[in-house]
Order: sequence, then C-alpha cells, then structure tokens
Amino acid sequence: MSRYRTLLAIWLISDLILFVKAYALAYFLRVGFIFSTDFPLHQFLEIVLLVAPIWLVVLATTRTFALTRSQITVRNAAYICYSALVGVALFSLLYYFKFNTFFSRLLLVYAFMLTAAGTYIWHSVYSMIMRRWLRKNPPSFPTLILGVTRESETVIRTLNKQYNPLKPVAILDGKGSKQKEIDGVPVLGKLNKLEDTLEKYSITHVIQCSDLEQTINLLSACRQRGLTYMLLPSVLGIVEGDERIETLEGQPVTMVEPNRRWWGWFIR
Repeated sequence: MSRYRTLLAIWLISDLILFVKAYALAYFLRVGFIFSTDFPLHQFLEIVLLVAPIWLVVLATTRTFALTRSQITVRNAAYICYSALVGVALFSLLYYFKFNTFFSRLLLVYAFMLTAAGTYIWHSVYSMIMRRWLRKNPPSFPTLILGVTRESETVIRTLNKQYNPLKPVAILDGKGSKQKEIDGVPVLGKLNKLEDTLEKYSITHVIQCSDLEQTINLLSACRQRGLTYMLLPSVLGIVEGDERIETLEGQPVTMVEPNRRWWGWFIR
C-alpha cells in the first residue's frame, strides 16, 4: 500500500507540473519566445499557480486517479477534456478579476489543447508504469478469486494481460476443482481454506465469480478484515454485459437496460 501511495503522490505532483508547463508553453506560443511587457509572464504564472491545485481537484472528482480506472479510454479522455475546459474557465475568470484586463483568446485555445492532450498522454504512459510497479513481488494488491468458471478465467487472464493493479495470487472454489492453476494462478482448494489463504497471501481484494449461496459469509469475512469485496454480475445471472451501477435517489442499484442507445451515456 505504501508503494501505491508514493506512486499516487508522484502522479498528482507531476500533473500539477504538467499543468503549469502547458500554460507556460501556451504563453510563449502566443506571445513569442520573449518576455512581453504588455502581457507580463509573472502575472500570467501567478494565476496559473492559483488555478493548478483547483484544476487537480476537479480532475480528481472525475475519479481519473481511481485504482482500477483504465486511462486509455474515450470516457477517460472526455473527463480529462472536461477538466481542462474547467481549468481554462477558472484561469480566465481569475485573471480578469485580478488584473481587470483581457488577453488573447487563442492563448486559451492553446492552453486547453496542451493541457488536455498532455494530461491524456502522460496518464496513459504513467498508468502503464504504475501498474507494473504495483504488480512487482510482493504485489501491492494481492487478489483472491473465488470460483473456477469461464468468467473467473476471463477475469484472471484480463487482469494479467492488462497489468491491472489487482494481481490474482490464489483461487478457491466452493466445490473444489481438478484444475491446478489458471494463467499461472494456483487453485488452492475449497472455501474451507479461506481464512488461511487471506492470511498467508495478505489479500486486499476478493472477487467472487460463483457460489452465490456463500455471498453473505464472504462479505462478512471481507468486512471483518477490511478487504475490498467485488462480485461479478454473472453470479447473479446477469450475463449480457449491459449492466451498470447507477443511483436511485442516492441508493446504489445495478441497472440493466438492453435497449440502450449510444447517446444514452450522455443523458442517463
């Protein structure tokens, strides 16, 4: 966990530096590589430094830094563009109210493009580095897989292929299994070995892939030990892949909407 916190701190600090550098580059691209007296650099950087931490907070509210978030997706790119746009808006307002002067609109376009593109590229690169470091032995987030099924095999292979921070280290099955391992992850036996496995491998996450009748016991064991519990929708019989988590008056619910259109993501 300490490894993860260190890498996360480096990530946050590097994003702040990237934001300031993107705006500085936008300044020189618009003004020229000179120090303008009409548009002083020190005033410009003063506002940039004030906006940078606020922009980082806005970016964090989109859960861009979440442990399991994939950085190389269209949705994540949209979140980053949104945050970059908020940063530009905040910069414009603060600069005007502070110095009561206007400046080039093209500079704002440069700042937006450099911030959005730079952040997306940096996040894509850093997340790959971070994932590999978190999976080094001993892994930061050793994960227990419960159930030997096609779905659990898919989960394990996907986590390993994508270098997900959650590294499967052991598998248990409610009825036992003849398989000895899946993608290099050992199958240790039945659920009677749960407590020993949690202790031996210092498990931080548990992913249940079968044995619905054991859900309450598994959830209770995770809560007692402060572990993160995850449940595949297939355990509940949801196998189409069109489910998502939503809120109903603040209450989390799993929603299945088979006839959902592509534009539904924006308004529902």
